[in-house]
Amino acid sequence: MSFCFSALDLYCHIPTAHMGVWSPGGRRGKYQTLGASSPAFPNIPLSFSGSGERIENTLEAFHHALSQGTNLLELDCQLTRDGVVVVSHDNELLRQTGRDIKITETNYADLPPYKDSLEVTFSPGSFSHGDDHRIPRLEEVFQQFPGIPINVEIKEDIDELIQKVANLVRQYERSHITIWASFEGKILKKCCAANTEMPYIFSLSRGILILLLYYVGLLPFIPLKESFLEFVLPSIMNRTYFPVKRGKLGALLAKFSYKMTMRKKLLKHLEDRGIQVLLWVLNEDKDFEEAFSYGVSGVMTDYPTRLRKYLDAHPPLFNE
Repeated sequence: MSFCFSALDLYCHIPTAHMGVWSPGGRRGKYQTLGASSPAFPNIPLSFSGSGERIENTLEAFHHALSQGTNLLELDCQLTRDGVVVVSHDNELLRQTGRDIKITETNYADLPPYKDSLEVTFSPGSFSHGDDHRIPRLEEVFQQFPGIPINVEIKEDIDELIQKVANLVRQYERSHITIWASFEGKILKKCCAANTEMPYIFSLSRGILILLLYYVGLLPFIPLKESFLEFVLPSIMNRTYFPVKRGKLGALLAKFSYKMTMRKKLLKHLEDRGIQVLLWVLNEDKDFEEAFSYGVSGVMTDYPTRLRKYLDAHPPLFNE
């Protein structure tokens, strides 16, 4: 799933789950600014579940990502008709299962399996395969990965869904390692109210706000409560999936996003305040290299093995 500023998606909706590996804590600043604090997950590489090497959002995909050194999973939650919280990027299941039904209108026991293969959205023409085709319950994920940080994205404005996720997080005593994520400010506000102990990302509106504050020089004086900033790497916009038409409009949006967001001073300022920056969705070595050249905390990718090999070949990334 990523301006988490998605820039600015401009936060666009990510139609698949993703994996990434973050450098350990990034480069820590030497000066203090208003609101400075420690990163939510310091001194460990962070990662996200991949959809390029296994069927997305399955337990098999999460286990595979962890086998490649992943230690932060990203997933999306939906609520079935009978009130079960499940892990799925989409509420509408046509793309994933071939059945034109919605999770919100289907009981958990009646959910269909995923297709034998799914196209990788950010690698058009590539398909993922796997043995696991079952839509899992969020509780299963918490049970199988008790000590792994998890980024939980809520796309649907459903009070019962938000409250049940919050309750499960408390039940499994993982508020300190579970991140609230939503690009919708209204939804994110409800999430934070449901469990105030969980760290959370910038919504789209808050992401745009910090850009404005940065360019008028007021950002150092404004307190920030968010712990994570996630946004799309502008250079991939016209090369992979992005919800705008390619051509002049897409090129203009990519150029504007690059000029506005890819500022080392801005990213460094946020990092110095304990805010970890994540770029998505990167599937090629040149994209990994570009992202880490800006000193970001980490990246999302559909290919955890590919990113793992890149990081192993570039150990200085973890020693800056």
